[in-house]
Amino acid sequence: MSSGQFVTTEPDVVVIGGGPSGSTVAALLADKGHDVVLIEKAQHPRFHIGESLLPMNMPLFDRLGVRTEVEAIGIRKHGAEFVSPWHDHSSHFDFGEAMDKSFPYAVHVRRSEFDELLFRHAGKRGARTFEQHRVTGVDMDAGKGTPDNRPLVKVKADDGTETAWRPRFVIDASGRDTLLSNQFDAKRRNRKHASAALFGHFANAERRPGRFEGNISLFWFDHGWFWYIPLKDGTVSVGAVASPAYFKNRKGSLEEFLMETIALAPKLAARLKNATLMEGATSTGNYAYDSAFCRGDRFMMVGDAYAFVDPMFSSGVYLAMNSGFEAATAADFWLKGEMKEAERAFRHYEKVMKHGPKMFSWFIYRITSPAIRRLFMAPRNIWRMQEALLSILAGDLFRDTPIGPRFWGFKVTYYASCLGILPQAVKTWAWRRRNLKESLAAAKG
Repeated sequence: MSSGQFVTTEPDVVVIGGGPSGSTVAALLADKGHDVVLIEKAQHPRFHIGESLLPMNMPLFDRLGVRTEVEAIGIRKHGAEFVSPWHDHSSHFDFGEAMDKSFPYAVHVRRSEFDELLFRHAGKRGARTFEQHRVTGVDMDAGKGTPDNRPLVKVKADDGTETAWRPRFVIDASGRDTLLSNQFDAKRRNRKHASAALFGHFANAERRPGRFEGNISLFWFDHGWFWYIPLKDGTVSVGAVASPAYFKNRKGSLEEFLMETIALAPKLAARLKNATLMEGATSTGNYAYDSAFCRGDRFMMVGDAYAFVDPMFSSGVYLAMNSGFEAATAADFWLKGEMKEAERAFRHYEKVMKHGPKMFSWFIYRITSPAIRRLFMAPRNIWRMQEALLSILAGDLFRDTPIGPRFWGFKVTYYASCLGILPQAVKTWAWRRRNLKESLAAAKG
């Protein structure tokens, strides 16, 4: 379908944001014949962190028709390696050993290439795409009293040109800008968890041998954890995630502080001993938040525009794209006037949007605890609990895979382990609580 058939400023849908969730929902709705306008504030390709994908991304790529192109720019990731300074060994998890063996790998991608690929695909499917255009405001009540009750979306281009769109429906995929959530004063900082990140890309870093070359490695250290993500071009993405209170200790440049932090994880430092930091270091602030709601009258929030959790398990792109698929189903029913089916789909969408972050967050809140470290470093497949854990890490959260009972079993094992090391567990809990209070106080200040 050619987007040339649509020339009106009154499209069916305006999608705000051309990242993975926005490009996904735009492509799907355009493919169903709707007039879709996709607006991106930057110019692709643009930098974005979050290179690691999950195995359950792969069937989404199949459904979008982009799997071949994505695999061409990525390196295969067959599993994950956990490295602890308190253990002599590393622990390896292979996605091929999950409860469903059908999704044995994912890929790591440069997000600049990946995001552009999805954005261009949306254009090919018929969406009208605009780059270097920033949405400055959305008036959901602008059409009150008129027959079609259309919202007003105001846009300003980098060259100063201003445009007004009057869509029937608005989908906010603005990522961490959280445009509608901010506008509705619905954004909620996560009070159970606060973290920040400092990261960079390295050349000539040590990589794992053979089929393990593309596996992600996660290194614990005293203040949090590191990601270590090999990319196809030979570079490695390395990032530290810790409490914002830790990052207050920085005295020199970001680059110096990144290298000082890496030195706190000797096993990671050893892999980077011959590596060179490229293009400096970057930091980002508090991660975790959600919104009081993810949909309303004539609008939806998808991906990070609704919620974001710590990137411990590479969940970001998968949850974003999955939300794009679910949103497209509901919006399609609504646009076709099938309101009963639309309401059913909207309610399902709300459940999906809450369920994904909740499942990952249980681990994320506890990932620095001694008990969870012990379980990850010495995994056992009693009652198929390790297989269930792998299924969760692979993103298999929204199908009928029977992980629920095993997940509860894992939780019971975790709490029993906490009792076994109660003084250490209490000490870690108190430390995390203190850091969280300091982070929230700093945010308010």
